[in-house]
Amino acid sequence: MALLFYTQVLSHCLGGIASFLFNQRGENANRVTHGFAVLASAAGVLFSLSVLLTGTSWAVEWRGSLPVGPLRFAADPLSAFFILVISSISLAASVFAVGYTRREFRGRKNIALLGFFYNVFILAMLLVVTVRNAFYFLMFWELMSLASYFLVVFEHEKPEARKAGMLYLIMTHAGTALIAAAFWLLSMHAGSFSFEAFRAAAGTLSPGLRNTIFLAALIGFGTKAGVIPLHIWLPQAHPQAPSHISALMSGVMIKTAVYALLLFLFDFLGEVPVWWGYAILAVAVLSTLLGILYALMENDLKKLLAFSSIENIGIILLGVGMAAVFKAFHQPLYAGFSLMAALYHVINHAFFKGLLFLGSGAVLSAVHTRSMEDLGGLIRKMPWTAVFFLTGAIAISALPPLNGFVSEWLTFVALLMGSESADVTIRSFSPILAALLGLAGALAATCFVKAFGITFLGQHRSAHASEAREVSGSMKTGMGILAVNCFGLALAAPWIVKILGRIAGELSGADLPMAAVVRKFFLTSPSGASQFSPAFVAVILLGFMVVSMVLLRVLLGKKLFRIGPRWDCGMPRLSPRMQYTATGYSKPLRRILSFLYQPTSRVELEDEGHELLRTTQRFESKITHHADEWVYQPLADIVAELSRKAKQIQTGHIQLYLSYIFVTLILLLLFYGGRT
Repeated sequence: MALLFYTQVLSHCLGGIASFLFNQRGENANRVTHGFAVLASAAGVLFSLSVLLTGTSWAVEWRGSLPVGPLRFAADPLSAFFILVISSISLAASVFAVGYTRREFRGRKNIALLGFFYNVFILAMLLVVTVRNAFYFLMFWELMSLASYFLVVFEHEKPEARKAGMLYLIMTHAGTALIAAAFWLLSMHAGSFSFEAFRAAAGTLSPGLRNTIFLAALIGFGTKAGVIPLHIWLPQAHPQAPSHISALMSGVMIKTAVYALLLFLFDFLGEVPVWWGYAILAVAVLSTLLGILYALMENDLKKLLAFSSIENIGIILLGVGMAAVFKAFHQPLYAGFSLMAALYHVINHAFFKGLLFLGSGAVLSAVHTRSMEDLGGLIRKMPWTAVFFLTGAIAISALPPLNGFVSEWLTFVALLMGSESADVTIRSFSPILAALLGLAGALAATCFVKAFGITFLGQHRSAHASEAREVSGSMKTGMGILAVNCFGLALAAPWIVKILGRIAGELSGADLPMAAVVRKFFLTSPSGASQFSPAFVAVILLGFMVVSMVLLRVLLGKKLFRIGPRWDCGMPRLSPRMQYTATGYSKPLRRILSFLYQPTSRVELEDEGHELLRTTQRFESKITHHADEWVYQPLADIVAELSRKAKQIQTGHIQLYLSYIFVTLILLLLFYGGRT
């Protein structure tokens, strides 16, 4: 077990360094850096599975003479679960990256530099979920943030990449400041930076200190997770990164914040007040609904996926919030079930969102645009990519027989369990929360009908789309790994529930009887709210589909299908302009929810000599993002005004600057001299 962990860490280190030994823009650097990443990820998958399947923990410690305590790494079931998520997605992303990097960057960009930060990024995430000291946690957290920043601005020649990188850097460090404050308060109270000391001192925290630490942790980790209204960096940064990096950032990196939040809620802070659960649920509902509503309005394929990640983080936090409420009312069984649903959605979202980002990367490498208005008809040019993207789209829409259905179904059941809570508030609101989750699922299905249909179906909307070609074998393999697992995570639900039940039980203090599957394909929840497992439902539905197709084939024979001309409205020469556009598809919802979107549009017309003979030359439409308008723009204006005022002391005269230093020194001497 230890050998696998060391292999993983060492392989990432070698992958980051060894690529510089080769031509930095050549194929050897590409193969070496991603080859080591594949080896490291495979070792990580085996290591995490060995911990999860045996139920044992593993730890290693290096004492040395470090002033902040020993450097200790450990893998308990919770850490092993997140190692599995990180390693699985990085394995597929690394295989995909071999072909993607060759196609996009060879001969044009420094591949060795990309490989270095890529390996450092993955390694930092692994160390974040295994380290057991707050000081080193912050160090690896910062390393993860900086590595991902350099990956976001890898194509720094693009102004939008530099702008997105700067916004990400500001937001992530604002969040890190609050995380550091939370850890500092804990360490001051516990007298140590070690997580074990935090657990030991959890019961002696005063209510005021406990609440302060929780708020700092919620805002700090919420910023990294991209919850609304702390999300503004996410839809800007994720699309600018290379697509395999986007898959890791959206599928994995933001989940490290969920891991840390779980530690604070169920490990470090002791008693959980009920209002913590309400606060998390409020953030979750806001993120779930607004995330998917904003995604529906996007015409940029990668931005659409980024906003969808906000929605899915909201779904995860619905489970976490319900768990906090149930724990506050001393219902550990229900809390454990809710946590199990949240953890299931953590891994499910990682796989289908990773698949969708890799699919968007395949489209981008073939067509060189992210705008869906210029796509269309790609299913004929890129059939494998279309099938893989469709798999991810079905999964994220929570439709059987794929994995998204399972975890959203479990989350739905967890929300309905609120009707058995001891609190009248949660009893009243749990059906509403369940209904809102159902609404979000319907909106997600609508969104990904748009994403798949506009991108892959119909006619080509541009010359680039008509010239597209299927991607390389390594790119198809990377997508295929994730697509197969989207099926596997659904069909293996009863076995996965056993593992996640043990993890959730340790956090909530409950031994989950529903995790012991009553029969192989039947599962009962603690409240009896549901009597069938998602896997059973998925298998039955799939069986009905197969049986129906067989019966139709037997009864109708060759009459089952008929190939004929498509309906063309009497116009045999159809053009791409006659198709739905991405903007047109979402227009009804934009009009219905105009109070939310507050859309604005600008049309430029060309007059051809008569008012009836005008052609549209340019059309622009945008919606209002209220967090930007109400929070961040006023804040930016205040900072700009303060900067203008502070600029007055910058005269350019060295004598004045020396006098500032002299006056400051005198004041410090007077202050400390007076204290002495």
